[in-house]
Amino acid sequence: MTPPHVTVVGAGPAGLAAAETALIAGAEVTLLDSAEQPGGQYHRMLPDAYAAARPERLQHGWRAFDRRRRWVLEHPRCTWWPDTTVWALERPAPHEPGPPRVHVLRGPADGADRRRLGLDSDAVVLAVGAHDRVLPFPGWELPGVFTGGAAQALAKGERVVVGDRVVVAGTGPFLLPVAASLLEAGSRVLAVLEANATATVARGWSQRPWELAAQAGKAGQLVEYAAALVRHRVPCRTGRAVIEARGDGRVEEVVTARLRGDWSVVPGSERTIAVDAVCVTHGFSPQLELPVAAGCALRGSSAGEFVDVDDDQRTSCPGVYASGEITGIAGAPAARAEGALAGWLAGGGDPAAPALRHLRRSRDQGRAFAERLARAHPVGAAWPGWLRPETVVCRCEETDYASLCRAVAHAATAAARVVKLETRAGLGPCQARMCGPTVAELSARLRGEPLDRPVEGLPAAGPHHRPIAQPIRLGELADRPSPDPE
Repeated sequence: MTPPHVTVVGAGPAGLAAAETALIAGAEVTLLDSAEQPGGQYHRMLPDAYAAARPERLQHGWRAFDRRRRWVLEHPRCTWWPDTTVWALERPAPHEPGPPRVHVLRGPADGADRRRLGLDSDAVVLAVGAHDRVLPFPGWELPGVFTGGAAQALAKGERVVVGDRVVVAGTGPFLLPVAASLLEAGSRVLAVLEANATATVARGWSQRPWELAAQAGKAGQLVEYAAALVRHRVPCRTGRAVIEARGDGRVEEVVTARLRGDWSVVPGSERTIAVDAVCVTHGFSPQLELPVAAGCALRGSSAGEFVDVDDDQRTSCPGVYASGEITGIAGAPAARAEGALAGWLAGGGDPAAPALRHLRRSRDQGRAFAERLARAHPVGAAWPGWLRPETVVCRCEETDYASLCRAVAHAATAAARVVKLETRAGLGPCQARMCGPTVAELSARLRGEPLDRPVEGLPAAGPHHRPIAQPIRLGELADRPSPDPE
């Protein structure tokens, strides 16, 4: 009997766990990732070219990850494709069963000889993760303003510091590991600023405190990060945010201010700090292009939109499973549990296996943690008060807030699709990955209408709908796919 073939997209904690359990279930596995090494952002590794050992001091769970990584990549039924970009998912015809075809480009993103291939499989596990959400503010387009994830990736994966004098700001516990990674790489972190007030954070984390017993590992990690900040005498402030970046050609200083509970600025509380870099993150946005392309249903929550899955991590699309941050921002342990559950069932494993009870319990604890995280670190409704008419809201196309306001103010150009064409917000290289949700939210606020109000006769416009999920050259698109996927 031919074993089922499972394609796992993404080799972070969720994807690697999915590959492991699918192999244990007896499946053939093709594991794809755009990076050179598995691990995702959480276990980001130095490139092979560095020929350097990965430091473990700030790598929680590194040894378990390394064992899993070696076992999966060395397994005879696993095919590992690094430097592989999934640029499209092609749904089967309505009368044909099975998951979508996975279209990939193999080779470095900036390479000129990438191979175009198509993968047909019995099941697909999507574990593509998330990226930073950053709210616009005056000067955020200046060189030297980084997302927290980008700064951490450079520090962890390249040993490159983004600056010598850095402020880390935004909301959420991710601020602490970002600051710790920068300190480890050699930066001087001047301050860590949490936008939510102490009372808001404490209220969110203190509800049903007995549930936190299941997250003792996360608490230990936060204690380690906090201890690193104490050792380096890094001040941490709550209820304060970066509301402006200034500089001639690059960031030279930031303006911070005290915020009320709704994130409106307290007049007279502004302070200026000289910096050469600032790292900002206001939570995470799941990467939903591939799930939407596959036809997966989404669910809304207080933290945004995520892929809707059932108790077995199945999506609404036959043969497609989802795990990790695209189903909810809950951290690496929950992502591993979801991935392991998805991989086992996608690989044909026994759905009544006793071990699944533990995985589901860990998954459910992670979901409860995600809800707690959203309550403790919400994005305040008054943040648009930071904006000025000249503030850039789409960095790719340099669309400013005044242009967005003008487009939304006229009935003929107020619809979401027309606003996009009128202002070009979201038409640049990132294809609205960064600005799309923010522009949609601002437009809805300016119209005084619900965020998802559709144009009559058309589905609601969403920033995640992209038939071509990643950049592909016209020459690559015109080439015939290679007949040999090996």
